[in-house]
Amino acid sequence: MDEELRERTENEMRMMKKVFDTLGTDQENQIAVAFFDMASNYFKDGGFFLQKKDYIRAFEALTISWSYIDAGIKAGFFSVSADLKKYFTNG
Repeated sequence: MDEELRERTENEMRMMKKVFDTLGTDQENQIAVAFFDMASNYFKDGGFFLQKKDYIRAFEALTISWSYIDAGIKAGFFSVSADLKKYFTNG
């Protein structure tokens, strides 16, 4: 179980890195910026917990980050590259 959780968490971290590398954000909208900040902070938390080998908290933080991005796409705050859209509920 621990090995599977580690692998899944590391895969999630890699995918989130791709998303953040291509994420477009409406910087004029304060709510969009707040969503980005929350997503970014949870992503960073995920990296912190991953480094500490706390895979459950890392995975949780990455999932929350993903949720903020997904909701931000739905609200029109964010855009992602075409190859990543299929991973989101609005893709």
